[in-house]
Amino acid sequence: MTKPILEVINLGKRYRLGQLGARSLRDELSNLGKRLSGKSESERIATSDFWALRDISFEVRQGEVVGIIGKNGAGKSTLLKLLSRITEPTEGEAFIRGRVASLLEVGTGFHPELTGRNNIYLSGTILGMTRNEIRERFDEIVAFAGIEKHIDTPVKRYSSGMYVRLGFAVAAHLNSEILLVDEVLAVGDVVYRKQCIEKMKSLAREGRTIFFVSHQLDVLSNLCPRSIRLHKGKFMQDGATTDLVRDYLKKDENQKSSSVWEGLEGDDIAQVEKVRIITDGDINEHVNIDQAVEVEVTYRCLKPGSKLNASVIINNSLGSRILSSPNLPSAIANKDDWGYRDHPAGVYVSKMEIPANFLNDGLYTIDIALSTDASHTNAYLENVISFTVHDTGSMRKEFQHAWWGMIRPKMHWHTEKID
Repeated sequence: MTKPILEVINLGKRYRLGQLGARSLRDELSNLGKRLSGKSESERIATSDFWALRDISFEVRQGEVVGIIGKNGAGKSTLLKLLSRITEPTEGEAFIRGRVASLLEVGTGFHPELTGRNNIYLSGTILGMTRNEIRERFDEIVAFAGIEKHIDTPVKRYSSGMYVRLGFAVAAHLNSEILLVDEVLAVGDVVYRKQCIEKMKSLAREGRTIFFVSHQLDVLSNLCPRSIRLHKGKFMQDGATTDLVRDYLKKDENQKSSSVWEGLEGDDIAQVEKVRIITDGDINEHVNIDQAVEVEVTYRCLKPGSKLNASVIINNSLGSRILSSPNLPSAIANKDDWGYRDHPAGVYVSKMEIPANFLNDGLYTIDIALSTDASHTNAYLENVISFTVHDTGSMRKEFQHAWWGMIRPKMHWHTEKID
């Protein structure tokens, strides 16, 4: 069995958050105070260290396309910098059996004073290609980047989008077995991003190994069958991207959630006690687009016989109201015996379901209203909770751009051929 193209064994990177042994009088006096405090040298060093990565191990076979998932500060970019030899590891090893081309940040590997033409030849030479090999691919690189008119302009005069387009074109078209791509594709326009994604798919079919970092979970799910998940510099998961994305979107127990509100809001007739966002049976502020969402309202009737009604209003991230759904017999699709009906005193739980594949991806906030008739509102909670809908690839396989509109249901279509 052939060896993997990449082996990472207990890889770690430590950064120093301060400096010891500084030569200024102020720093020497500060260090003297630390020594007088009784701390040993190793203890002082430990308090100033930050591990961006630690104990990372995995293997990758030739031709695999691997995504790296994690929040900001998870260590994704640090891992790619270690693999591309931009920085050295503090501990562990990474065995790379092939040439690496990387696009980690705008302008990586380019000399700002050189023209686009000269930088293409410089990048190819660094990868070990001959001048003739670079010349054979030159026109294709320039055409892909779309910078024909600016190829003989120093790259320091390029816009960030031009920088990224040329950087990706060089990395994708020159001879390398491994391609490392960070979030920089977000700088380009949507048409060019789609072009890059299609190119990476083509490279994967040719046997190139690709590492791809992106916060666009739908793109990761569409491009990468396998992903590695990092969290605060530590290895979390390695497996199918769809499974990792699902786990990543689950609420972090240590994270303050906006999917639950508890309190008392109302008058002496009725009060709202709790509002929750529920998906797949769990409380969660992150929702997959192909999952139904329940808005659960717990309210209390204080005055027996009150004709109470709960309403849910959904707003998008710009504050526009998407829909309003009152629990009225004439306004709901099912039968519910409690909408504007006499309520004995007690506590009630009312749930309104948003169907799967209905809302577009994005952030939404919810208002809750509790009323006894159309002219009297007992409680109104504005932007009381929020949730985010994510398209992880189930509805974006054929279309990588942003979808227009506020809602995104699956509609019925019928096509027939007319001779």
